[in-house]
Amino acid sequence: MQDTRRSIFAWAWYDWANSAFATTVMAGFFPVFFTAYWAVGSSAEQGTFFLGVANSLGSLIVALLAPFLGAIADWGSYKKRILTFFTFLGAVMTGSLFFLKMGSWVLAVLYYSLALVGFSGANTFYDGLLPSVASEKKVDYVSSLGYSLGYIGGGLLFLVNVLMYLNPHWFGLPDEATAIRVSFVIVGIWWLVNTIPLWLWVKEEKVEGELTVRESVKKGLRLTVNTIKSFRQLKTVATFLLAYWLYIDGVDTIIRMAVNYGTTLGFPSESLIISLLITQFVAFPSALAYSYFGMKVGTKTALKVAIGAYTVIAVLGYFMTKVIHFYLLAVAIGLFQGGIQALSRSYYTRLIPKEQSAQFFGFFNMLGKFAAIIGPFLMGTVTLLTRSSRAGIISLIILFILGYFFLGKVDEEKGKEEVKAFIQSIEI
Repeated sequence: MQDTRRSIFAWAWYDWANSAFATTVMAGFFPVFFTAYWAVGSSAEQGTFFLGVANSLGSLIVALLAPFLGAIADWGSYKKRILTFFTFLGAVMTGSLFFLKMGSWVLAVLYYSLALVGFSGANTFYDGLLPSVASEKKVDYVSSLGYSLGYIGGGLLFLVNVLMYLNPHWFGLPDEATAIRVSFVIVGIWWLVNTIPLWLWVKEEKVEGELTVRESVKKGLRLTVNTIKSFRQLKTVATFLLAYWLYIDGVDTIIRMAVNYGTTLGFPSESLIISLLITQFVAFPSALAYSYFGMKVGTKTALKVAIGAYTVIAVLGYFMTKVIHFYLLAVAIGLFQGGIQALSRSYYTRLIPKEQSAQFFGFFNMLGKFAAIIGPFLMGTVTLLTRSSRAGIISLIILFILGYFFLGKVDEEKGKEEVKAFIQSIEI
């Protein structure tokens, strides 16, 4: 049922659950620990390249699976069940990082990639449940609420993990390395426990004439192929997806590689961790405030402002020389990160049919994951070839410029008409 307080809370709380992975693991400890522990003996440039490969590998798997699984979920009411599978995969593989020994960079890449598959795969079906939870009137607010809770929840657990890292003896741990390894286990448990409200209170809308798994697979694959073939009809959706792919590429790369970038500039690990905490706690109120800003100026305009802000951030990152600069950029990222993510998701719901939300969000997340393939790999490769991490960060500017350009060509009303006509033309 749409717009009920309990279902909205339960849906948004999943962001609180899985953001622990995004903060403590993906953005925080994994990049630092990977370079210093699992990839010990490698150069900083090689560490950046290996980390880019790890991020790209997991994203590639999800990118290839997302549209097909989304279509299957739509026709069999399997969104929550598939979300559960990916959640368990992500949580278990995250906790398993605890057991890897120093120098095991190959296994670290594998485990992290599988954890990333779980994180990203679950998000596909989490996003697909949004139209079941919120009406068009409330979708911007609910989407932003999820990101806001994610930032504060992920930030609070990350704060505890940082205290463990800085003062391991407070927690009965022998050293910093053990503290980081234990934090991976805590993240896995946190992720599972805080998914319980979604399992209990988010009701997935039943599909009329629900199909079996086998029938859903066949129909899902057929409709996915039809959708791919028919993007010439869905010009507005295709244009937005292209724009989203470009600008979110830059956003995700900055999120995933920021700590590694700071490391290559010689900033101390403690300062990099503090900057992530700054981003999390600035992003908590900013995500909700940005949804209000979007209501005032329009969602599309708000997205364009955020893209422009990220372009400036990339430029300033190139010239960064002091730790205080990193802190200031952390504040700037926090101001716009939640806004651009939440409003992109909610804006997309206005362009697609609710009945095929998981299928269309499969493409949405597929493009997001392909962005997360190219961006980290591009930054890692440019850094390796030029031996300059500054060259890697500046290469992201073109993605924001092109994303801004194509977003300007999106016409929401025209898009709704195109999607409606397309759905009516499909042979069910």
